Amino acid sequence: MEITIVGIVALVIGILGTWIVYGKILKSHSHKIIREAENEAEVIKKDKILQAKEKFLQLKSDHEKEINARNNKLLSAENKLKQREVSFSQKQEELTRKRKESDAIRENLDNQLEIVEKKSADLDKLHKQQVEQLEAISGLTADEAKRQLIESLKAEAKTEAMSYVNDIMDEAKINATKESKRIVLQTIQRVATENAIENSVTIFHIDSDEIKGRIIGREGRNIRALEAATGVEIIVDDTPEAIVLSAFDPMRREIARLALHQLVTDGRIHPARIEEVVNKVRKQVEEEIIETGKRTAIDLGIHGLHPELIKLVGKMKYRSSYGQNLLQHSRETANLCAVMASELGLNPKKAKRAGLLHDIGKVSDEEPELPHAILGMKLAEKYKEKPDICNAIGAHHDEIEMTTMMAPIVQVCDAISGARPGARREVVDSYIKRLKDLENLALSYPGVLKTYAIQAGRELRVIVGSEKVTDKDAETLSYEIAKKIQTEMTYPGQVKITVIRETRAINYAK
Repeated sequence: MEITIVGIVALVIGILGTWIVYGKILKSHSHKIIREAENEAEVIKKDKILQAKEKFLQLKSDHEKEINARNNKLLSAENKLKQREVSFSQKQEELTRKRKESDAIRENLDNQLEIVEKKSADLDKLHKQQVEQLEAISGLTADEAKRQLIESLKAEAKTEAMSYVNDIMDEAKINATKESKRIVLQTIQRVATENAIENSVTIFHIDSDEIKGRIIGREGRNIRALEAATGVEIIVDDTPEAIVLSAFDPMRREIARLALHQLVTDGRIHPARIEEVVNKVRKQVEEEIIETGKRTAIDLGIHGLHPELIKLVGKMKYRSSYGQNLLQHSRETANLCAVMASELGLNPKKAKRAGLLHDIGKVSDEEPELPHAILGMKLAEKYKEKPDICNAIGAHHDEIEMTTMMAPIVQVCDAISGARPGARREVVDSYIKRLKDLENLALSYPGVLKTYAIQAGRELRVIVGSEKVTDKDAETLSYEIAKKIQTEMTYPGQVKITVIRETRAINYAK
């Protein structure tokens, strides 16, 4: 029991001792931790104080910079204000000085004006005295003397002026004659020209004479159909490898030539095919007419022409005037007009336009009884051409009065183009006019569809509609046309009138 108690006491003492020792160890460790914490806190404190000082110094520096910048702005504003004050003071002093000078000048002027007024009054008195003395000496008043002096000076001046005017007029006439000749000669020399060409036959070349028989056809059916469709006389003779197309109208000859070319190339030659090809070629020629008109306008630099005027210009290619190709004549006249207008200081573009259009009345089918110049003017007015151009077209043969400078230029240039050597042949033009009159005379009868003057006017072929004209009527029609030609026309030899009436029945197998 005692041993147990002693063991327990020893255990308790051991535990207490251990506790005391552990407490001391723990206390010493906690003191160490506290010191370390205090040291770290001191270090952190110092760092924070340093950071705070740096931040303060940075803020202080920024604040000082801002203050310095504001001070600089204030100083700059003060300097500008001082400069403005100095400048204003200088201007004010200058203004004060100028005001004093102007006051002095005004005072001086007032003094001088007073002196001038006094002298003027003295001069008036002196002049009045001199006038009174002169009136007393001459026995005339001042107004009477003025009138006499003016009359004498007027008569003298009038005489000298008339002499001067006469001299100027004589010199102007001499110079005008020389200048006009110079302009006309230069204009003619600066435009290329060409001679009149034949315009009644066209030679169609073929590869062999065998084709002639195919063109003629059985009993002449093909050649008759071709002549009836084109209005051209086709002469097939012994000329080797050539067929002659004869007609006064170049457009008809061109249609016949192109149709023959297509028929010969294709090989199918019969009446139905001939009519089909001729109609097709006629449309092609109409398209070519429009293209020719456009190309002519572009070549001459003329813009804004109405499509109908372009078509009329293209048709000039297939017309002639006294043997001179009408399109070539119009182009030549247009270039002459432009050159002459430039020499005279007028608008060359307008002159060129008027020169190109001056003969459009010759190719129009409207109102053929009117002179071509008047008809051309009406067409130009219809298609919105300017009044000065219309007047130039209408007045180039003096049918109307010339109202612009453009009109005499067109008239002169038209005459230059037509009157130059080799330009025209009057015999050809009268021949063509006679053939056209023949055709128009027969076309005036009812039921007549087409008329063609062939063989140089020795034969007139009249194609009539079978539904409107009977066989008996055809005989009567040929007799009436022959009588009318005898009574109304002048022609050499005799004219054969052939009335052609055909009945056709056409159906299609579908």
